[in-house]
Amino acid sequence: MTQLHLPLKFLAHGAKPDVREPWLLVLMHGVGSNEQDLFGLARMMPPQFHVLSLRAPYVLSPDAYAWFEFQVLPNGERRIDEEQERESRFLVSEMVASAAQQLGVPPERVIVGGFSQGGIMALSLLLTKPASVRAAMVWHSRLLPQVVPHIAPPEAFEGKALWVSHGSADNVIPPSAAQATRELARTLPLALSGTDFPGAHEIRPAELQATLAWLQALSAPSGAP
Repeated sequence: MTQLHLPLKFLAHGAKPDVREPWLLVLMHGVGSNEQDLFGLARMMPPQFHVLSLRAPYVLSPDAYAWFEFQVLPNGERRIDEEQERESRFLVSEMVASAAQQLGVPPERVIVGGFSQGGIMALSLLLTKPASVRAAMVWHSRLLPQVVPHIAPPEAFEGKALWVSHGSADNVIPPSAAQATRELARTLPLALSGTDFPGAHEIRPAELQATLAWLQALSAPSGAP
């Protein structure tokens, strides 16, 4: 795999050397975690994928990072640091574009994905800059109201795909958040996949296997829509 020079710290796992048209999968962890978290999944991904696992830019404590900080208000509502979120969204966009360019992977073979707050970043990038990616893979996450005014025009989503899965007993981000994301996605001409799985705020084996099947189908040479 090419030596990458990127604006965020990351771990990398290359596609199989004999893959002629590799894909790029960029993974983003949840709040309070780090790039090691999802990197454990890299070897399970289809062999045509270069996999990058990013470290969020804001330090919460040793080995614990966030894409943006937030407060939970007494009514349960979350108030985010909007400046940090905008900065992270810009950084992720720059990082994905730079990595794809350095690896020689066109946007139509780039997928961004993440868990919880990392999923927010993946979803936000697809919605605001759909030309830069083919799809987003969103685990146990939610749509930021702050991003909605910046969603690209519907025609920009032709040929794009979105995976949204959630835990039916998620006690951190409620399943209703995933439903709200799906409702918005259904107003756009993109291919929506994913469902809720038994479990809480965690990726269980059945959810992972279903996600891997979606990735494989999306990236299969004969299965490209």
